[in-house]
Amino acid sequence: MFSVISGALSTAISRFITYELGKDDKEQLRKTFSTSIIVQFIIALIVLILCEVVGIWFLENKLDIPVGRMDAATWVLHCSLASFVINLISVPYNAAIIAHEKMDVFAYISILEVILKLVIVYALVISPFDKLISYAVLLVGVAVIVRLTYGVYCRRYFEECKGKLVYDRVVLKNMLSFAGWNFFSNGIYIFNNQGVTMLVNVYFGVAMNAARGIATQVETSVQQFINTFTTAINPQITKSYAAGDYDRFYYLICKGAKFSFLLFFCLSLPILVETEFILKVWLKTVPDYTSLFTRLAFVAAMVSILGNTCYTACLATGNIKKYTIYSSVVGGLVFFLTWLVYWLGGRVEFAYYVYIFDWGLLLVVKMMFVERLTGLKPLRFLKETVAKVILPSSISLVIPTVICLLMPQSPLRFFINLFACIICSLTCSYFFGLTSGERKAVLSKVETTFTILKKRFKTSNQ
Repeated sequence: MFSVISGALSTAISRFITYELGKDDKEQLRKTFSTSIIVQFIIALIVLILCEVVGIWFLENKLDIPVGRMDAATWVLHCSLASFVINLISVPYNAAIIAHEKMDVFAYISILEVILKLVIVYALVISPFDKLISYAVLLVGVAVIVRLTYGVYCRRYFEECKGKLVYDRVVLKNMLSFAGWNFFSNGIYIFNNQGVTMLVNVYFGVAMNAARGIATQVETSVQQFINTFTTAINPQITKSYAAGDYDRFYYLICKGAKFSFLLFFCLSLPILVETEFILKVWLKTVPDYTSLFTRLAFVAAMVSILGNTCYTACLATGNIKKYTIYSSVVGGLVFFLTWLVYWLGGRVEFAYYVYIFDWGLLLVVKMMFVERLTGLKPLRFLKETVAKVILPSSISLVIPTVICLLMPQSPLRFFINLFACIICSLTCSYFFGLTSGERKAVLSKVETTFTILKKRFKTSNQ
């Protein structure tokens, strides 16, 4: 629950820092960053006190803890809170790095965090102490190291992160208002996701929950990769709006959505056509409906991805009250429509059809609000984005589908299809999804990369 709050605040802080960078107002930028630090400290303190008091009471009086493990449970509670508080305080520094588009630094710190967590896994094997307590304590250590790394880098390279903290009431008010509406939107998303999971459990049992959970895990793994791409493009959208460069602003909205979709599709196509084989290799025993759920989850994700840059564009304006209300009402229909479908006797997979329908409806709402808030015409978005992804994605399916029909499921078919999916998706995206200018840019980038690699190869041989 509190991570949802921190997520809403992170989006708000990132938006305000990026906006001030786009306006090139260094004094206001410093006030924004300082205020965000103060806000995070206050929230961290409130969460810490509340969870320590209520958490200990709940732990000792309500939870069913095995005999002799209360000490370990208490350690985990304290360490989890410590990790959360440290990560919360790191949010403004994380947002500053993304706003300044230092994606290499963001990547290096993320890699450092992953490596440290792998070290923890090894440390647990050789640790002579309680494994659970050791795990909790070591995670706090990782959080501290990552926090210090963010802080040292930002204070060294970003002017707004230096000096004394400054409190600005107007910035605080705007930031909390923005975060509040964003929190409301995130809450609706969680309500949909967990609510539908509950409905699946009530109407079809825990086995269907397992299948749904696996499908969601596969889809999320691929989508996280795409989120890295949108993390890189979002600051540019906000900066373009703040600077009043609407031509570039509209360009980034349309192109960002198109490239996000094509990238997601290229990664998803091998999974879509060889879902059963991949799940069997991974799980050995695959729950019923898992393959169908996975495919439908990917289709729903593709529809959702098309609206991501529209969402960023609405956030860039800062005027998100009406957008949040309308999008939340439309997005919230998923739970109630699924409930109605199940009550009428619909099959378990109908929940995903509801998702696909609702995300499509939500895309329309996003386009309407982007036009109202920024002036971007829906027809331009449909022409430059939606129309450009339908043809390549449709044609790419033909050859892999034929291979599936002609060959029985086997490792050989999987590798043939993997190769076919990569070639088909990249080729169709290049010829049917890109404009002539974009194709020239891609060729130029490829040639430059090969030239650099060739020079490095010659240098290493010498």
